[in-house]
Amino acid sequence: MPHAQAQGARIYYDETGAGTPILFLHEFGGDTRSWDDQVRHFGRGWRCLRAAARGYPPSDAPRDEALYGQEFSHRDMIAVLDAAGVEKTHVVGLSMGGYTALMLAARFPERVLSCTAAVAGSGSFKPTRAQFVADSRAQAAAFESAGKIDAEAYGLGPTRVQLANKDPIAWRRFADNLAEHPAHASAKVLRAVVAGRPSLYDLEAELKAIALPVLLLVADEDEPTLDVNLWLKRTMPAARLAVLPGSGHLVNLEEPALFNQLLERFIAEVEGGRWKPRDPRARAG
Repeated sequence: MPHAQAQGARIYYDETGAGTPILFLHEFGGDTRSWDDQVRHFGRGWRCLRAAARGYPPSDAPRDEALYGQEFSHRDMIAVLDAAGVEKTHVVGLSMGGYTALMLAARFPERVLSCTAAVAGSGSFKPTRAQFVADSRAQAAAFESAGKIDAEAYGLGPTRVQLANKDPIAWRRFADNLAEHPAHASAKVLRAVVAGRPSLYDLEAELKAIALPVLLLVADEDEPTLDVNLWLKRTMPAARLAVLPGSGHLVNLEEPALFNQLLERFIAEVEGGRWKPRDPRARAG
């Protein structure tokens, strides 16, 4: 199994296909398997890399909580690119992975061809941020107390039940995979990464400076990410925004064909030199 050596942990990644690289970054409740539908599609014409965040086997899951945090998250992905011999890549991230994708675009633009951030920004909206942090910490404590993840309950939350309604087979696989995650590591990720990262609103200057092509994907039933993605679209002159109707947080699993179509069109425009930043005349005010 290929691993990249990062600070305090080895980070697992796998590869499928050949061509221009695409790096896929999973969400909190997912892992590398969450991208199967995308890798089957894009592996026919691109070199697909899937990385497992620290705390998600086969990556290391350190016991020391000081070895978790958003700074580790995006630097881990640079270690993966280095280990795989990738100079520049398209980056595609979902939720937690979407946040990391934005950080790679902001802080390591020389390594990024384009950035797709899907349903990113949970916990960023200021009016609900305190409750989000408290809920994340309470969920982490519950994982530790039980010594396992109640994947059934987690998978039927208000932004994930949509997958169960649309595709029970895909939902069953998601829940079974989630139940395998080590509870101690998931608790640390919740506290140090999900609850510990800054609100995207606090990173306005960095985000506004991103000149790379950016695609923002959001789902209309993923309430915690709607406001922040509309703000991101208004803030980032290089970003486009697509809204998937009747969908929740797990957009790549709920609507794989539509997700792949939007992503492929975006990447094709970037690679064909047809992507352009927003015309200043289209900006209100």
